Amino acid sequence: MEALRRLSGDGMIDVLPQVGSKVATYDLREVEDFYQMFGGFEGSIAGIAATRRTEEQLLELDLISQRVGQLRTDKDAGVRARGYRVLNRRFHEAIHLMAHSRIMAETSRKMWDLSDFLINTTGVPQPLSSALNERHDDHEEIRAALHAGDQAAARAAMERHIIGTVVVIHAETASTAALRNS
Repeated sequence: MEALRRLSGDGMIDVLPQVGSKVATYDLREVEDFYQMFGGFEGSIAGIAATRRTEEQLLELDLISQRVGQLRTDKDAGVRARGYRVLNRRFHEAIHLMAHSRIMAETSRKMWDLSDFLINTTGVPQPLSSALNERHDDHEEIRAALHAGDQAAARAAMERHIIGTVVVIHAETASTAALRNS
Protein backbone atom coordinates (compact mmCIF):
# COMPACT_ATOMS: atom_id res chain seq x y z
CA MET A 1 0.00 0.00 0.00
CA GLU A 2 2.86 2.38 0.75
CA ALA A 3 4.22 1.94 -2.77
CA LEU A 4 0.78 2.68 -4.23
CA ARG A 5 0.48 5.80 -2.07
CA ARG A 6 3.87 7.00 -3.29
CA LEU A 7 3.01 6.37 -6.93
CA SER A 8 -0.27 8.17 -6.42
CA GLY A 9 1.52 11.07 -4.71
CA ASP A 10 3.90 11.30 -7.67
CA GLY A 11 0.95 11.43 -10.08
CA MET A 12 1.61 8.10 -11.78
CA ILE A 13 -1.43 6.15 -10.64
CA ASP A 14 -4.93 6.99 -9.51
CA VAL A 15 -6.13 5.11 -6.43
CA LEU A 16 -9.81 4.26 -6.66
CA PRO A 17 -11.16 3.67 -3.13
CA GLN A 18 -12.79 0.28 -2.69
CA VAL A 19 -11.88 -0.61 -6.30
CA GLY A 20 -8.12 -0.59 -6.82
CA SER A 21 -5.84 1.58 -8.90
CA LYS A 22 -5.15 2.50 -12.51
CA VAL A 23 -2.37 4.18 -14.43
CA ALA A 24 -2.88 7.93 -14.33
CA THR A 25 -3.73 9.68 -17.58
CA TYR A 26 -3.29 13.34 -18.42
CA ASP A 27 -4.92 15.38 -21.13
CA LEU A 28 -2.85 17.40 -23.56
CA ARG A 29 -3.27 20.69 -21.71
CA GLU A 30 -2.05 19.13 -18.46
CA VAL A 31 1.03 17.75 -20.22
CA GLU A 32 1.74 21.16 -21.75
CA ASP A 33 1.25 22.83 -18.35
CA PHE A 34 3.68 20.38 -16.75
CA TYR A 35 6.41 21.06 -19.32
CA GLN A 36 5.93 24.84 -18.98
CA MET A 37 6.44 24.55 -15.22
CA PHE A 38 9.23 21.99 -15.56
CA GLY A 39 11.03 24.16 -18.13
CA GLY A 40 11.01 27.14 -15.80
CA PHE A 41 12.32 25.06 -12.92
CA GLU A 42 15.07 23.39 -14.94
CA GLY A 43 15.97 26.76 -16.44
CA SER A 44 16.48 28.12 -12.93
CA ILE A 45 18.76 25.22 -12.06
CA ALA A 46 20.82 25.70 -15.24
CA GLY A 47 21.18 29.42 -14.56
CA ILE A 48 22.46 28.75 -11.07
CA ALA A 49 24.71 25.95 -12.34
CA ALA A 50 26.36 28.40 -14.75
CA THR A 51 27.66 30.39 -11.80
CA ARG A 52 28.59 27.49 -9.50
CA ARG A 53 29.99 24.79 -11.79
CA THR A 54 33.54 23.49 -11.49
CA GLU A 55 35.92 22.60 -14.30
CA GLU A 56 35.69 18.92 -13.32
CA GLN A 57 31.91 19.06 -13.58
CA LEU A 58 32.13 20.66 -17.01
CA LEU A 59 34.45 17.86 -18.16
CA GLU A 60 31.96 15.26 -16.92
CA LEU A 61 29.17 17.01 -18.82
CA ASP A 62 31.34 17.08 -21.95
CA LEU A 63 31.85 13.30 -21.74
CA ILE A 64 28.13 12.65 -21.38
CA SER A 65 27.41 14.97 -24.30
CA GLN A 66 29.94 13.13 -26.48
CA ARG A 67 28.16 9.85 -25.75
CA VAL A 68 24.81 11.38 -26.73
CA GLY A 69 26.42 12.66 -29.93
CA GLN A 70 27.62 9.15 -30.78
CA LEU A 71 24.04 7.86 -30.61
CA ARG A 72 23.11 10.08 -33.56
CA THR A 73 24.83 7.72 -36.02
CA ASP A 74 23.13 4.54 -34.76
CA LYS A 75 20.55 3.25 -37.26
CA ASP A 76 18.50 1.36 -34.64
CA ALA A 77 15.69 3.59 -33.32
CA GLY A 78 15.42 1.44 -30.19
CA VAL A 79 19.09 1.90 -29.35
CA ARG A 80 18.79 5.66 -29.96
CA ALA A 81 15.63 5.96 -27.84
CA ARG A 82 16.90 3.94 -24.88
CA GLY A 83 20.39 5.42 -25.03
CA TYR A 84 19.11 8.96 -25.27
CA ARG A 85 16.71 8.61 -22.35
CA VAL A 86 19.47 7.21 -20.11
CA LEU A 87 22.14 9.70 -21.20
CA ASN A 88 19.70 12.61 -21.22
CA ARG A 89 18.90 11.94 -17.58
CA ARG A 90 22.65 11.79 -16.78
CA PHE A 91 23.23 15.04 -18.67
CA HIS A 92 20.59 16.84 -16.64
CA GLU A 93 21.71 15.23 -13.37
CA ALA A 94 25.23 16.51 -14.05
CA ILE A 95 23.79 20.02 -14.34
CA HIS A 96 21.87 19.53 -11.09
CA LEU A 97 25.15 18.68 -9.37
CA MET A 98 26.67 21.88 -10.74
CA ALA A 99 24.01 23.90 -8.91
CA HIS A 100 25.27 22.47 -5.60
CA SER A 101 21.74 22.45 -4.18
CA ARG A 102 20.38 19.22 -2.76
CA ILE A 103 16.83 20.58 -2.52
CA MET A 104 16.83 21.60 -6.19
CA ALA A 105 18.23 18.21 -7.24
CA GLU A 106 15.73 16.24 -5.16
CA THR A 107 12.76 18.29 -6.38
CA SER A 108 13.94 18.02 -9.96
CA ARG A 109 14.38 14.25 -9.68
CA LYS A 110 10.66 13.90 -8.88
CA MET A 111 9.78 16.11 -11.84
CA TRP A 112 12.06 14.03 -14.09
CA ASP A 113 10.27 10.88 -12.95
CA LEU A 114 6.94 12.39 -13.97
CA SER A 115 8.42 13.58 -17.27
CA ASP A 116 9.69 10.06 -18.02
CA PHE A 117 6.26 8.69 -17.12
CA LEU A 118 4.52 11.14 -19.47
CA ILE A 119 6.92 10.34 -22.32
CA ASN A 120 6.70 6.58 -21.83
CA THR A 121 2.90 6.50 -21.70
CA THR A 122 2.37 8.25 -25.04
CA GLY A 123 2.12 4.95 -26.92
CA VAL A 124 5.10 5.87 -29.12
CA PRO A 125 7.31 2.77 -29.59
CA GLN A 126 10.69 4.59 -29.52
CA PRO A 127 10.01 7.92 -27.78
CA LEU A 128 12.37 10.81 -28.55
CA SER A 129 14.47 8.84 -31.07
CA SER A 130 13.13 10.93 -33.95
CA ALA A 131 14.34 14.15 -32.33
CA LEU A 132 17.78 13.03 -31.18
CA ASN A 133 19.66 15.47 -33.42
CA GLU A 134 17.64 18.49 -32.27
CA ARG A 135 17.75 17.41 -28.61
CA HIS A 136 21.53 17.03 -28.81
CA ASP A 137 21.83 20.46 -30.46
CA ASP A 138 19.88 21.87 -27.49
CA HIS A 139 22.29 20.15 -25.12
CA GLU A 140 25.22 21.67 -26.94
CA GLU A 141 23.71 25.15 -26.57
CA ILE A 142 23.16 24.56 -22.84
CA ARG A 143 26.67 23.18 -22.46
CA ALA A 144 28.21 26.21 -24.22
CA ALA A 145 26.33 28.58 -21.90
CA LEU A 146 27.52 26.64 -18.85
CA HIS A 147 31.13 26.71 -20.10
CA ALA A 148 30.82 30.47 -20.63
CA GLY A 149 29.33 30.92 -17.16
CA ASP A 150 26.41 32.73 -18.83
CA GLN A 151 23.54 32.45 -16.39
CA ALA A 152 20.88 34.03 -18.63
CA ALA A 153 21.80 31.97 -21.70
CA ALA A 154 21.91 28.71 -19.70
CA ARG A 155 18.53 29.44 -18.18
CA ALA A 156 16.91 30.37 -21.53
CA ALA A 157 18.40 27.43 -23.44
CA MET A 158 17.35 24.93 -20.78
CA GLU A 159 13.84 26.30 -20.57
CA ARG A 160 13.43 26.09 -24.39
CA HIS A 161 14.83 22.55 -24.36
CA ILE A 162 12.43 21.26 -21.72
CA ILE A 163 9.36 23.04 -23.09
CA GLY A 164 10.30 21.74 -26.56
CA THR A 165 9.64 18.22 -25.31
CA VAL A 166 5.92 18.86 -25.84
CA VAL A 167 6.50 19.50 -29.56
CA VAL A 168 8.40 16.21 -29.84
CA ILE A 169 5.66 14.32 -27.98
CA HIS A 170 2.99 15.80 -30.28
CA ALA A 171 4.94 15.00 -33.45
CA GLU A 172 5.81 11.44 -32.45
CA THR A 173 2.27 10.72 -31.22
CA ALA A 174 0.77 12.02 -34.49
CA SER A 175 3.27 10.02 -36.54
CA THR A 176 2.50 6.82 -34.60
CA ALA A 177 -1.25 7.38 -34.97
CA ALA A 178 -0.87 7.94 -38.72
CA LEU A 179 1.09 4.68 -39.09
CA ARG A 180 -1.59 2.78 -37.16
CA ASN A 181 -4.32 4.20 -39.36
CA SER A 182 -2.58 3.36 -42.65
